[in-house]
Order: sequence, then C-alpha cells, then structure tokens
Amino acid sequence: MLKVYYNNNCSVCRIEINHYIRKNTKNIKWIDISNNKEAEIELDKSARQLLRRLHVMHNSEVYEGAKAFIILWDRLPGYRWLSKLASFPVVYQLFYIAYEIVAIFLYLKNRGQLSGS
Repeated sequence: MLKVYYNNNCSVCRIEINHYIRKNTKNIKWIDISNNKEAEIELDKSARQLLRRLHVMHNSEVYEGAKAFIILWDRLPGYRWLSKLASFPVVYQLFYIAYEIVAIFLYLKNRGQLSGS
C-alpha cells in the first residue's frame, strides 16, 4: 500500500489531494501531517521537513517532492501518462525545479502552523 503524507491545513495542498482522493484510490492511504507526531516518527522527519514537501512511502522507502508525485501519479487512474512523462530526465529536471519553487512558497505560506513559529 502506498502512503501519501500531505498537509491538509494548506488550502492548495488540500484541493489537489482531495482531487486525487476522488479517484479510485483503494490502495492509497492518505495521511495528514498537520500536528501528526506519528507521521514524524514513521518517516523520521521533523514537522518542518514534512511541511516542506509532499512525501510518499512505497515499499518501505520514503520519497519526497517531485519524485513523490511521480510515484503517486503512477498509481492514480488517468495520471499514469503524467508519471511517465515526468520521469524523462529533461522533463524531470524542469518538473523538479518548478515543484521546488512552488513548494517553497507554500511552505512560507503555511509555516505558521508549526508550533513555536
């Protein structure tokens, strides 16, 4: 089973993940990382690290960011083509850069939810 760790308190993240959840996702477990100590322990990541990028656990391995999306898309009906496209080296590099730019802005927007911020 694929586990997807996402920030349900982020409006942009929530909209996107809810779109994916409406797909046939019986074999995907959706885990909100908001104030989730269990997720921090399971992934061996701090709350800050979890907030910074999307994470997936597949075959006991943890992936984050662009790679996490590729793994997720590969398991979503109607998105496998996007997973294959994003896996091409040149496309992956562009996707990686675009993801990181968007992710940093979302992190800055949502970092207030971290305790002590």
